[in-house]
Amino acid sequence: MHVRTLCLGALALGDASGYEIKKLFEEGVFSHFSEASFGSIYPALTKLTDDGLLTCQAHSQEGRPDKKVYSLTELGRKTFQEALFQPIQPDKYRSDFLFSLVFANQMPAARISEILNNKLEELKEELKRIEAGGGVSKAPSGDLVKEFGAHVTVSMIEFLEKNRSRIEALGCETETRSRTPCEAIG
Repeated sequence: MHVRTLCLGALALGDASGYEIKKLFEEGVFSHFSEASFGSIYPALTKLTDDGLLTCQAHSQEGRPDKKVYSLTELGRKTFQEALFQPIQPDKYRSDFLFSLVFANQMPAARISEILNNKLEELKEELKRIEAGGGVSKAPSGDLVKEFGAHVTVSMIEFLEKNRSRIEALGCETETRSRTPCEAIG
């Protein structure tokens, strides 16, 4: 989804600063399924404001620059509603972890174990964050998104734990950091 639509969606939940919008993507409800950087959020907010989809009010802060708080205009709300009716693109799952597993046969078993341990630890921390309510917003469906995220995360943990020995068996015995694939060594 385009960052402009993501920003409109964030503001449909309530007025916010660029920083507050970014937090929704880091640890808020959007963190489960989308990313947006400051480098994409702020230009999008500027363009949306220029296009009349947002208003921006500066709030003074002591000892710091003014805080810009953005709000949807009627046109912005209408544009966001129209975006909700556009065809939804298929999800794309990006994962450095899965990329590494494609080449498991070229890594020593110890490296595969390390990768699995790190991934399982990361997933368990994510599950704790989800269960603690991290990121459930004021959106009416926030709890459903939270439950979906928890379910997917639990499924990933269970899959990796159940298939750990199969995954580790893909590794080679040679403990080397050579650029030559393990199966070609020895």
